[in-house]
Amino acid sequence: MTGTSEGAGAVTATPAAGDRSGGPADPPPHGLGVSLPSADAPAKTEGVFPYASDLWAEGLLWAAVLRSPYPSARILSVDTKQAVEMPGVRAVVTHADVPGDAGHGRGVPDRPVFAHDVVRHHGEPIAAVAADHPDTARLAAAAIAVEYDVLEPVTDPQLAFEAEPLHPDGNLIRHIPLHFGDPEVVGETIVEGLYRIGRQDPAPIGAEAGLAVPRPDGGVEIYTASTDPHTDRDLAAACFGLEPERVRVVVTGVPGATADREDPGMQLSLGLLALRTGCPVKLAATREESFLGHAHRHPTLLRYRHHADAEGKLVKVEAQILMDAGAYADTSAEALAAAVSFACGPYVVPHAFIEGWAVRTNNPPSGHLRGEGAMQVCAAYEGQMDKLAAKLGMDPAEIRLRNVLATGDLLPTGQTVTCPAPVAELLRAVKDEPLPELPKDTPEEDWLLPGGLEGAGEPSAVRRGVGYALGMVHMLGAEGTDEVSTATVKVSGSVATVLCAAVETGSGFSTLARQIVQETLGIDEVHVAPVDTDQPSAGRACHGRHTWVSGGAVERAAKMVRTQLLQPLAHKFGMSTELLQINDGKITSYDGVLSTTVAEALDGKELWATAQCRPHPTEPLDESGQGDAFVGLAFCAIRCVADVDIELGTIRVVEMSVAQDVGRVLNPRQLRARIEAGVTQGLGAALMENLRTTRGQIRHPDLTGYAMPTALDAPDIRIVKLVEERDVVAPFGAKPASAVPVVTSPAAVASAVRAATGRPIGRLPIRPQAAVAQQQ
Repeated sequence: MTGTSEGAGAVTATPAAGDRSGGPADPPPHGLGVSLPSADAPAKTEGVFPYASDLWAEGLLWAAVLRSPYPSARILSVDTKQAVEMPGVRAVVTHADVPGDAGHGRGVPDRPVFAHDVVRHHGEPIAAVAADHPDTARLAAAAIAVEYDVLEPVTDPQLAFEAEPLHPDGNLIRHIPLHFGDPEVVGETIVEGLYRIGRQDPAPIGAEAGLAVPRPDGGVEIYTASTDPHTDRDLAAACFGLEPERVRVVVTGVPGATADREDPGMQLSLGLLALRTGCPVKLAATREESFLGHAHRHPTLLRYRHHADAEGKLVKVEAQILMDAGAYADTSAEALAAAVSFACGPYVVPHAFIEGWAVRTNNPPSGHLRGEGAMQVCAAYEGQMDKLAAKLGMDPAEIRLRNVLATGDLLPTGQTVTCPAPVAELLRAVKDEPLPELPKDTPEEDWLLPGGLEGAGEPSAVRRGVGYALGMVHMLGAEGTDEVSTATVKVSGSVATVLCAAVETGSGFSTLARQIVQETLGIDEVHVAPVDTDQPSAGRACHGRHTWVSGGAVERAAKMVRTQLLQPLAHKFGMSTELLQINDGKITSYDGVLSTTVAEALDGKELWATAQCRPHPTEPLDESGQGDAFVGLAFCAIRCVADVDIELGTIRVVEMSVAQDVGRVLNPRQLRARIEAGVTQGLGAALMENLRTTRGQIRHPDLTGYAMPTALDAPDIRIVKLVEERDVVAPFGAKPASAVPVVTSPAAVASAVRAATGRPIGRLPIRPQAAVAQQQ
């Protein structure tokens, strides 16, 4: 079996422009503020980085899962006899073979490991098979005879309120009524809008895979690309009827994650088969199984009414938000809280009345995906701001500037914005950025057409639009979530090791952990240990948690080791440790009397310390949607320039100018990469990514039918300003970087298309027919 570690040895960085570095004779730059590359970058580029699909073990069996072809049906019978009797088949498990809790789920344990009486969505697991060859396992799964009584699926979330209960817990997962201010207030200018946001898939780059290995003590080890290993361990232990200490989850290489990386049900199936057979069992999901098994972004229906005065100042916002959770609750309650809380956007709104619902349907399950809740409402409230600007005859950027939020203002939840909120500064930065040159209206410049290099259309039909959007996200968990992470830092010789169960999902945490230790202890060679559940929990890898909470835990542990290192020297020279400093591997005193190296001070000793980081507590929203629900906020402004063929409806995004509130730049190159990736992901949601269903069935569960942006689709992304106004309650003062551009960029693209066509653009992704200009 193969694990992975970010820290394989010392890494020499080539400084980027603007980075802190010295001349050729200087030591390699390290510490915070430097573009330190990832230690695993060479292995990934050379194709030798170990992912879950690469795992192997002696005596390996292969698993396959039988999934429902229907979105709604009663299960009358399941006959596994033919599958069990096939040569090479070692085990078949169904609902009857689950020894512990039969339900699981990220937020609410309402999802069965295997459906047993009813099927609630297309692709729901019915049974799993272990065999000596993957083809045998798939054939055996197909040989399981299931008799269904097919039912009419409930696929319209608006009908879920009156439909028969699809689940024992009912169809309504959560309702949040937010009341803020005076409901009788009416503005001089009123605009209304209806908005629909489609179903976006996380579409993980690498195959979803896992390996379960039985242990001599009757437990099991699960090797998989988990983003929340301790939660997965607890779910698995409850399912297997085992104590948590007899289940170990080992995190393998994660090939990027924009959501919960793995379908937890896959891990449970593997563990059950390993325990049943006494052999290691592996499953590498096909792309179709991934589309059917994991959660997607919530499709959302939004109705808005904005009130403003004659000067364009917002007076009141009214909204209804309906989120389609699919068959199971997952993290829908959390997503709805974000949607309702941020329904007015980063604007000052003295009166707000928002109604939000998350409901069950027979559609594919919805769950955590970067910027959940905030992305859907951003597309709607920014559409409303464009409508207000048009109705009042104002510049779209100017009307936004008249209403932007600032530190000290109130959110509609009643919470005061105490963190830096430089929204006006961000918007002015993108507004003042020079616009790109207009394309030449000649046949030789066909590559500039929205249809692409070989696109149809005429240059004379292309119109350029400039649009704006402001977005916001919350950091860490919300509504009373106990955010805590634990880290250990060990120093032996000239090498430091970090042990923290924070999963590296592509966010750069492992690189950040190395930089923190380098900065604090002056040690160049820092290793980050592989992650497993034998370590204390660090929580989920989402909402920028690990930059803040896990990075904070690493910093505290490193400072404790620093104190251990400096105390003997301070005592010897009769001074406090505060009068000593560590720079570039050297320890010096304030007066220059003491000067030695870290290696000499260690003198062969091994030092270590463990620390926790826990941010200040939050509280749940009350029955009126009020409460201090969020630890902190991050903001972004994007200006989009798009060319639209108003006859064909084809769209080419020319440029995205981004200004972002980042708190503090910890790794310049890594930060820019995260922002660019977030903008590109948002571009996909704006123009192409839509997991289409027909009567609850996914129409094309593959990358042929589900279009995603590639490097050829990415526009020129210009990061025009990074505002470094440190959040005093955050470790290092930094804010998460990747979620807020995902939230903001779809709204900016829609705004640019509105400007080019004069059409309302109320649906994402934007359909070509919606971008065809109305006849003049």
